[in-house]
Amino acid sequence: MPDILEDAENGLPGTLRKLLERLNDHFKELNRQVEELELQIKLWHKENEASQRLEAIPGIGPITASAIVATVGNATEFKNGRQLSASLGLVPKQRSSGGKQTLLGISKRGNTYLRTLMIHGARAVIRFAENKAEPDSWLRKLMMRRNKNVAAVALANKNARIIWALLAKDTKFHPHHTSAVSAAAA
Repeated sequence: MPDILEDAENGLPGTLRKLLERLNDHFKELNRQVEELELQIKLWHKENEASQRLEAIPGIGPITASAIVATVGNATEFKNGRQLSASLGLVPKQRSSGGKQTLLGISKRGNTYLRTLMIHGARAVIRFAENKAEPDSWLRKLMMRRNKNVAAVALANKNARIIWALLAKDTKFHPHHTSAVSAAAA
C-alpha cells in the first residue's frame, strides 16, 4: 500500500489517494489494537492454572484455552464430555426413529466462536500429523478412512471431551494416557 500511495505516476486521483491513506492508517491502528488485546489474553492465560492445563492438549493454544475457561468455567454444569461437545455444536445431528439411529453432519448449534477455534486447532494438528504422526495412531487411522474436514471435527469433538475431563475433574493432560479398560483389554 505505501508503494501505491507514494507512486505519483500511477494515475490515482487525489481523493482516492487520501481515502486509501486513511484506510491504511485505520488498518494499522486496528492491527495495533489486536496485538495489544492478544498480549492481554496471553498474560491472563499465564496467570490462570486451568487455562494452562488446557494448552497441553494438541490443537489448543493460549487464546483457545483462555476463551474456553472464560466461557465454560470449571465445566461441572455439564454432566459429561458429550454435553460440553454438544454445547459447542461438535456432535452429529440425530434423526432417529423406531429404533433406527441416523447420524448426520455436526449440528452447528452452540458457541460458534469456540467451535471455530476448536476446529482450526484440530486442522493444525492434522496438518502436522499427515507426515509426523505414528502410522497406527488414532488420528492417522481416521484420516485414512475419512476426509480431512471430518477428521478435524472428530478431533475437535475428542478435544472437547478431554477439556471437560480436565476442567471437571481438575486433572492434567497426559498425551499417552490409556484408560484402565483399554489397558486391561490389551
